Amino acid sequence: MATPFLLPDQHDHDSAPFWEGCSRGELLVQRCGECGLWAHPPRPMCHRCRSLDRQWVQSNGRGTIWSFVVPHPPLLAPYTDFAPYNVVIVALDDNPLIRHVGNLIAEPGAEINSVDGATIHIGEPVAVTFKIID
Repeated sequence: MATPFLLPDQHDHDSAPFWEGCSRGELLVQRCGECGLWAHPPRPMCHRCRSLDRQWVQSNGRGTIWSFVVPHPPLLAPYTDFAPYNVVIVALDDNPLIRHVGNLIAEPGAEINSVDGATIHIGEPVAVTFKIID
């Protein structure tokens, strides 16, 4: 099944474990095996100690909305049919320096536009859910 979404290269050497975790419903974050620094987006080398020893840890998937935007009009043509839609940046409870970008939805399985952008508040608690797209 083709998807209308623009998806990144899920087979990229540095980020493939992240996408594999997503396909299993797990939010994984890269961690340096030497100094323990968490990193997102994934990198080939730790920017603190320059180690190449990378590990993947599972986040509990909870966080708070750090920022958000509701694009009018959409910036990317494939998302025209979804506009207006929300884009949230979430600071993870596990490590608030790690922030993920996604859409806020009303409940697991809901569509992108299930939350009115006018009702979103910075600091609002959220939890990750995944919609598997073939």
